[in-house]
This record gives sequence, C-alpha cells and structure tokens, in this order.
Amino acid sequence: MKEQIKKWGIEVSVLVFLAIFSVYLLRGDAWTLLSWWILAFLLGMVFMPVTGSIFVYLKDKGWLFSKVLGIAVTGFLTWFLVAVEILPFTTTSCIGICILCAGICMLLFKKQQEKGIECYPVGEVKLILREEILFLAVFLMWTYLAGFHPQAYGTEKFMDYGFMEAMMRSKILPARDLWYSQGHINYYYGGQYFAVFLTKITGSKVEITYNLMRMFVAAFAFVLPFSLVYQMMIDRIKSHLTKRKKVIPALAGITAGLGVSIAGNMHYVVYSKLIPWIEKLSGNGNVDNYWFPNATRYIGHNPDVPDKTIHEFPCYSFVLGDLHAHVVNIMFVLLLLGILYAWLGTNGGKRDWKRDMREKNFWKQELLMPHILLAGVLLGMFQWTNYWDFVIYFVVTAGTILFGNIRRFGGKGKRICIVTAAQILEILLISEVVILPFTLKFETMVYGVALAQNHSRFYQLLVLWGLPVMVTSVFLISVCYERFRKKRNRSIYKFMRSMALPDLFGVILGLCAVGLVVIPELVYVRDIYENGNARANTMFKLTYQAYIMFGIFMGYGIFRLWTVSKKKIFKICAGISCFFLIWTTGYFGNSVEAWFGRVWEPWRYQGLNAVTFLETDFPEDAAGIRWLKANIEEVPVVLEANGDSYTGFERVSATTGLPTILGWYVHEWLWRSNVEDINNKSADIAKIYTSADEKDVRELLKKYDVSYIFVGAKEREKFGDRLKQDNLKDMGEIVFQDPVYPTYIIKVR
Repeated sequence: MKEQIKKWGIEVSVLVFLAIFSVYLLRGDAWTLLSWWILAFLLGMVFMPVTGSIFVYLKDKGWLFSKVLGIAVTGFLTWFLVAVEILPFTTTSCIGICILCAGICMLLFKKQQEKGIECYPVGEVKLILREEILFLAVFLMWTYLAGFHPQAYGTEKFMDYGFMEAMMRSKILPARDLWYSQGHINYYYGGQYFAVFLTKITGSKVEITYNLMRMFVAAFAFVLPFSLVYQMMIDRIKSHLTKRKKVIPALAGITAGLGVSIAGNMHYVVYSKLIPWIEKLSGNGNVDNYWFPNATRYIGHNPDVPDKTIHEFPCYSFVLGDLHAHVVNIMFVLLLLGILYAWLGTNGGKRDWKRDMREKNFWKQELLMPHILLAGVLLGMFQWTNYWDFVIYFVVTAGTILFGNIRRFGGKGKRICIVTAAQILEILLISEVVILPFTLKFETMVYGVALAQNHSRFYQLLVLWGLPVMVTSVFLISVCYERFRKKRNRSIYKFMRSMALPDLFGVILGLCAVGLVVIPELVYVRDIYENGNARANTMFKLTYQAYIMFGIFMGYGIFRLWTVSKKKIFKICAGISCFFLIWTTGYFGNSVEAWFGRVWEPWRYQGLNAVTFLETDFPEDAAGIRWLKANIEEVPVVLEANGDSYTGFERVSATTGLPTILGWYVHEWLWRSNVEDINNKSADIAKIYTSADEKDVRELLKKYDVSYIFVGAKEREKFGDRLKQDNLKDMGEIVFQDPVYPTYIIKVR
C-alpha cells in the first residue's frame, strides 16, 4: 500500500497544489470553484456502478464521463418530478434526489460486488488522478480568465442570467417568463436549469455560478474529448503500443481537447497571420487589428451581402460569456458520443444471425441494452436543452447503430435493417416519452423548412472548413486503401467488419460533421429572421456541432495517420494538418487578450460576480435593483420600461428574476409568434407610465397583476417629459427612494 501511495504521490501533490493555487488566483471565489469540483468528483464516484457498466470497454471505465452522467441523471430526474408537479423546485428537493440516486447506486454496487463485477477502475488510479489534474487545471484556467470580464451584460447575457434568477425564485417549472409575466418561459431553458440545479445543491449564488457554469462546461469540453480519443488511440495501436508510442494516446487526447475547447478556425490563421504577412512583404502591411468575433461572422459579412450567417464554435462561446442552451449542452452531447463509442466497443463482436435469432433472449438483449436506453433518455433531454442537438444527434446515433449492426451481423441486409429500425424506433419513443412534461407546454417557434436561396462562397467554406474536411478526406482514403487492397474486403459489409472500431467511429464523426456543413447550403429552417438572416440560425446550430465532431475526429485522425498509415503521403498530410490545427489555437490567445485584457497580472482579477456592472452601467438604478433582490420574495410582477433586444432595457427583471409585463421585443416575438399581442402590451406599458387617467392606469395594473412599479433611468430615458410621476405615486406607496438619484419604487395598492 505504501508503495502505491508513493507511486501516486506526484499526482496527489499536483492536485493539492492546484487547490492551493486556486485560492491565490481566485481569492474568495476559490471555494465556489472547489465546491463544484468536489461535487463533480462525488457525483462521478457515486455513479461509477452505472458508468462502469456502460463504459466497461474504456480503460478508465468512463471516469470523467461519470461526472456528467451524475449531473444529467440527478438534474433531469429532479426537473421531471418538478415539471409533473410531484416536487417543488427547492434546494431540499434537489439534494433529496441526489441522495436517492446515491442510494440506488450503492445498492447496484453491492450487487455487482456479490457477482464479482468491478465497476471502479482500481487498476488505473494513476490515470484517474491525472485526469482529475487535467480537469481541475482547465477548470481553474477558464474560471480565472472569466474573472477579468465577469459582467453578465451585453449580447444575450441578460436573457441567460435572467433565466437563472427566475428559476432560483420559482418553485415550479417552467418558471414564469421574466419578460412576459402572463406566461411561462417558452424556450429551451434546460441549460440554464442545470446551472441553477448545481447552484442550489452547492449552496452557491447565481451572481457567481453564472460564470462558473460556463467555465465548468469549458473544462468538460476539454477532458471528455481527451478521454474519448485517448481510448480510441489505445484501441487502434494496442497491438504495437511500444514504449516509445505510449505517449501517443495522451497526445491525441490533448489535441482533441484543444480542438474542441481551445482552438479557433482557419479564419484566424488566414486573416490574422497569412494575409497581414503577405501584405507586409508587399510593402502594404498594417498593424494586426484582428477582432476575434470576425471568425464567427464571416459568411455574409465579408463581403457584406444580404445573407448574414453565424458559424460560432465553443472557444468563442467560452470567451464571450453567453450561457446559451447550446453551450451548456456541450457536455451532454459529449457524454452521448462517449456512450455511442462504448456501445460499439461493448457490442463490437461479430454475431451469427441465424444462431442468435434462435435464442429466446435475442430481442430482449437487443432492445434492453443500457447504452440504447440511456441514449434515448439523453436525446429526449436534448429537446429541452437544445432541440437542434436532438435532431443532429438522433441522426448520429442512428448512423452509429446502423454501422455497428452492419459490423456485428455482416451481409444480412434486410435483417440488419430490422434490428436497426427496432432500436432506432425504441430510442425515438423513449426520447418522446421522457420529455413530455416539456413538450406539452411548449409552443414551437419553427415555421417549416425551405430551400436555401443563398449559398456561401466556395473560398469562404474552404477557409472555415477546409482543414477538417481535408483531414477527413485523407483519413477516408487511407482507411479505404488499407482495407480494399485486400481482395477479401472488397464488399461494403466485409470492409466495415474488417475496419477497426475507432476507425469506424472516426468515419461516422467525420461524415456527420461534413453533412452538417453541407446542409445549410441546401436548406434552412424558417423563423422570424428570414429577411436577410435566413440561414443564420440553421448554419449556427448545425456547424457548431460539426466543429465539435471535427475537433474530436482530428485529434484521433491525425495521430492515427501518423502511427498506423505506412504511406509517407498520409503521414505528411497528418503533419501539415497538425501544424495548422495547433496554429488555430492562437485564436484563444488573441481572443483572451482582446476580451479579458492583461490576464498575466493577477491583481487585475475582478472576481466572478456577474452583476457588478450595475454600479458602473446603471448607477442610478443599482441600489433600487439590489433592494428588490434583497427584500422581495417569490415572483410578483415588477413593471419597468420595455425596450429592444440586446439593450440595457429590462435590467431590473434580468438581474432579479422578477417578471415584468414585456421584455426584449424580438426575443418575445420569436418565442410567442404573436406580434399583435406584444405590440398591445408595449402600448399598455407606455400608457401606465404616461397616462394621466388614473382609472385607466389602475385597470391596467390590475389586468397585469402589477405589484411594484420601478421608475429609474431607463423609464425617464424612454418616456421623458411624458412620464406622469405624480399619477404613478398615487397608485401606491413609495417603498424605496434612492438617497442620491431620482429613482424610486412604488408598491401598488
């Protein structure tokens, strides 16, 4: 035992150092970070009896994936019970569900021990400790960076932060819409929900955990691809894993982590480095003034044409600071990809159809696979966290099952289709049933699908996607060359059965990613942004996931070409691809410096508090807003002036979670699809603030059940001399009056 402890001493020392170092870097925020890390560790430990059974094929038995699985199961079960009105959404309920799940896992562990099943990676403690080091180090790095620009103000941060505050106040789900007091949130609020769930069970505050959650996801966006690709490389080169090559799986995993969480795209290389360098050589060089958001606003913006699109990727999201549904869902889609690979590995053996069909338990075995059942639940959850991911990963899941079954059953085409169809139908049914509490209350915002009228310029697609498509193409050529040169592998069935499992999974990821890039060039999903931005949302959501899949694939594909391929041309292509992929990580440095500033000076660290902007951007209203948050319980309606999306209007509702009659115009138009109703509400708000008719104002206050009226800087800015302050004061009593500024709050009688 002492010898083992000595072996782990370096790893344990590094973990202790990182914990102490976090106190130096984050100061008072360190405990919140460490509490989340400890929570993830405990949830992962508790759920290992489940995870170890599902990821039995992996060397670490899914240690890192277990953390996300624990969060997904406990969080989703809590949400389900709250949504069907069995439990209230309270801290007690959240912790109670965690304890219940822990108890079930302990019983499962006891049964596994009785059967001699080992679900914990007891022989891989050093690997586990190193994975924990990697997770904590990346989590700490991103959290430290967030503390240089923590303000939840700008872009769509008001919406993300406001959702969290609204759910923290609410005992029911979906919570009351903070920008539409007469309805509940009609959006994919699952991502923000999980942030609130973790906030409740750790006893944290939304002001801090808004930033912590996105950095938590950023850490998983690094370590989960690392774990997956690490295993894929081990599986591919285990037959000739020499001492010299033992580092290859770790390097491939780190490259995948960089590719998903840290890297940018080739737009950065071309427009920040290559073009300025060429101009400098020609004597026309200018100072490099590259602005990092340009990498996400290229097609339709440069050159400027009436086909504005969006093609974001994780690093941009983590730096910018939005806590959107698609951002939080990154860790869950990575969990699903891990499960799919584990399914391929666990069920990778070739089966005899005729013999298996005679077994009584054949269909029971095929339909009750834990991987299949869990994939169905996760895909159902995606309909609530980010519906686009449900569509995308349903296809990825179906493709994986199809390819896997071809590999398992060989050339029995019709029979393969029967099993595959049954499993896919099962997944679809599970996904629809588990999410019914959400879909029954949700009104869709989609108007259908249409053919794309605009198309991206070829050179722009080449800049954005040329590198990963090249790696995919070279990889496919290499695999086909290796397989088809043998005469016995020239049928598609024999080809797929002879393919190594990680190669097969790599092909699935690469082809799916290419398809996601191509689809917006052909069709788009119709919404309110059709005029000038028709393809924006479709391209955004599809290529975001394409980027993630490409990041994983390139981490594996590049090192696989290096170590396995015998042709020099493939090795050269791998080397060139790796060079450019590493070069794109310069985007991280560029964006960090542009957005966070001089992060190498720790004394500039501001902390994680997301609402410090109140004193700087809304000094007249800050004290009133903080009074509301400190003194008002539950969810009474607080009236404030409404305004356009992406503006400072709705600063009261966004930072307190208290609902107002109407919030950001375009967002509510998107969520409600009822412009007339929104316009009527906007007119009623103006009437309350500007009408001299006391009776009309009282009727409107009663109609919308307004409990408080906020009169501050934005109200004076919007209504100016039309603001009837004397009439408003007659509506009730002033319960807050700022001692310096003319801001006050009226409690309506």
